[in-house]
Amino acid sequence: MRVSPLHTSMAEAERLVNAVDELFDSPGGEIIAAFRTYLRNRVKMLAVVFVIGFMATFPLTKNFISWLIDPNRLPENVDIIVITPVEFILLQVRLAAHVGLICMVIVFLAEGSWRASKSMAVRQRLRELKVQSPRPNRTLIVTLFFAVLMATCGVYYAWNWLIPMLLEYLTTDAQSAGLSTEWRLTSYTGFIANLAVASAIGFQAPLATLLILRTEIVSRATVRSYRRHIWFCAFLLGAFLSPPDPLSLFLVAMPVILLFEIALILDSFTRQETPMNP
Repeated sequence: MRVSPLHTSMAEAERLVNAVDELFDSPGGEIIAAFRTYLRNRVKMLAVVFVIGFMATFPLTKNFISWLIDPNRLPENVDIIVITPVEFILLQVRLAAHVGLICMVIVFLAEGSWRASKSMAVRQRLRELKVQSPRPNRTLIVTLFFAVLMATCGVYYAWNWLIPMLLEYLTTDAQSAGLSTEWRLTSYTGFIANLAVASAIGFQAPLATLLILRTEIVSRATVRSYRRHIWFCAFLLGAFLSPPDPLSLFLVAMPVILLFEIALILDSFTRQETPMNP
C-alpha cells in the first residue's frame, strides 16, 4: 500500500510534537524551566555585565582593527577601504557590543550552572541516574573548562585553517576574473568574526551532545532518529555564516557533524542508557 506524502508529513510532525512533549515532561525539562525562571530574575545583573564588558572593550577596538587589517594578514593585492565617514566608529561599537554580549553569556552560563548544581531538581535527577556527584562544583568547573577549551579549538581552527583558506580562495577567484580586490572594512571584519563565532559555537557540539545525553533530557535513540535534522542544521549554519560556495559550506559544517558523531560514539561506549519511564 502506497503512503501519501501528506500522511508522511503528518507522521513526522506528530513525532516532533511527541519529542517536544517528552522533553518538557521529563526531569530534564523541569531543569530547563528552572533555568528560564533564573534568567528572568537576573536580567538587570546581566545588563550591567554587558555594559561593563562594552565600556572595557571599546577603547581597545581601534588597536584590534589595526592589527586585523595589517597587510601581512591579508592576501596579496587586497586593499581594505572605508565607504562612509562613520563606518569605522560604528564598527568599534559593534565589536565592543559583541564582547559585552559574550561576557553576559559567560556570566549567565557560569552562575546559572552553579545554581543548577545546587538545585534539588538536579540532585534528584542525578540520584535517579545513579550518578555519584559528591562535589557538584567540580563537575561544573570541568564542564566550563571543556566549553572554553572547545571554543578555543574552534577559534584556532577558524583563524589558522578556515579563514586563510577561504580568503585565499575567494581572492584568487576574483583576481582570475580580472577584478580588483578591495574589501569593505565592515564586511571583512564581519566575515572573520562570523566564521570565528560559528566555529567556536560549532565546536561545542560534542559537549552539548554529551550533556543532553547524560542528563537524559533526550534519549540517545531520539537523538539518533533526528540525526539527519541535526546534520541539516549544521549545513544550514554553514550556509548562513559562510560564503555561498560548496568549499566554505563543507569547511564550516563538517567539523560540527564529525564532533557530534564522535560524541554519540563516546556516549555509547562509556554509558549504559537508563530506560525511560513510560
